[in-house]
Amino acid sequence: MDSYLIQVNGCGDHAPMLDVHLKTNGNSISLGKVKGRKPRWAVRASEMSKKTFNPVRAIVDSMKVEPNPKKTMISLSLGDPTVFGNLPTNDEVTRAVKEVLDSGRYNGYAPSVGYQSCREAVAAYYNCPEAPLEAQDVILTSGCSQAIELALAVLANPGQNILVPRPGFSLYKTLALSMGIEVKLYNLLPEKAWEIDLEHLESLVDEKTACIIVNNPSNPCGSVFSKSHLQKILAVASRQCVPILADEIYGDMVFTDCKYEPIATLSTNVPILSCGGLAKRWLVPGWRMGWILIHDRRDIFGNEIRDGLLRLSQRILGPCTIVQGALERILHQTPPEFYHNTLSILKSNADLCYAALSAIPGLQPVRPAGAMYLMVEIEMEHFPEFENDVEFTERLISEQSVFCLPATCFEYPNFFRVVITVPEEMILEACSRIQEFCEMHYQGTEGAQDLECDK
Repeated sequence: MDSYLIQVNGCGDHAPMLDVHLKTNGNSISLGKVKGRKPRWAVRASEMSKKTFNPVRAIVDSMKVEPNPKKTMISLSLGDPTVFGNLPTNDEVTRAVKEVLDSGRYNGYAPSVGYQSCREAVAAYYNCPEAPLEAQDVILTSGCSQAIELALAVLANPGQNILVPRPGFSLYKTLALSMGIEVKLYNLLPEKAWEIDLEHLESLVDEKTACIIVNNPSNPCGSVFSKSHLQKILAVASRQCVPILADEIYGDMVFTDCKYEPIATLSTNVPILSCGGLAKRWLVPGWRMGWILIHDRRDIFGNEIRDGLLRLSQRILGPCTIVQGALERILHQTPPEFYHNTLSILKSNADLCYAALSAIPGLQPVRPAGAMYLMVEIEMEHFPEFENDVEFTERLISEQSVFCLPATCFEYPNFFRVVITVPEEMILEACSRIQEFCEMHYQGTEGAQDLECDK
């Protein structure tokens, strides 16, 4: 009998050892003693989970502050239009889902990209001569957030970079960093109603740039880009041969003195993945129904991007089938007055809030043109006792029980964001408290200089 000893690399006195005996007079092989390390638990979080970071949660969770117990809390921080009950969805939307649920026809799995009939409904809703769509150009997703995630995942590899607006929705960075994608921030200009600094944008493009994210209408700014500005953005993308990921979840949510232009309607040569959903315009964010619209008239994406989206969609097997079943009716039978009434309330709140905050020394609101938000600059030189926007908003909570998100959450310090979906009386009360707070802490130029000298 021949015997072989195989030594496997180990450490210290506990090197694993395998003693193998091969019998030459038979077909059987006997395995001798096995010596190895003693098993022990070593369960660790993945690198992807460690790289996943939500700046809003990080900042808000670190704000260890209690509201003033003598004043009812008013939260102007959460971008959920359903919180206060003043903006319900339309009855037609609710009936559509109820009837689908009662039918029992949508309880099983759907194709991962969505039912064909539902993709046809979305394509028909958004189809236009300037940006034609068919069912094959639609991927249904679990909310707009997953649409953005899939679009990023199909366009960018680890080590590449994406261009993201500053200030901008924090999820872009959260998703990208978890995937090993670098984030480069391009500036928006408050003095130009939050238009993109196009020169800065183009200067950031390099050979590793995978896409430009364009959010219009904007969270957190409430801005709406003009047709001419969108054309200039497209010109940058065209010159640099970089596709666009368009976050258009607030599409059509613009005020009466403004016009929303889907970016894909303005270009035939720049490939665009447009992300949208039911959440905001139909006021049902919890229903988690979103979509990606693939605009690729020059066949630059080709089959590769479409196939990639199909494969990525198979990771969670598509969005809620109940909502899919109601989608055609929701899109095509919701009455126009529902949209009009929602926008009327939002514009009225925006005008009230803008007027009230404009009258407060030390604050400079930027007038919104759509979406559900308004950004306010804090002239920090007039509030020298506060180090930054986070401290300012913390004290606003503790003294006035008004919660606004510090714009550091959106990579834009010394501003704060106001959500304008709350009832009118709450908007007015919140603005009154903000005025009281600012009057208490405001320092004129001389007073601020004296305070700085005392530090």
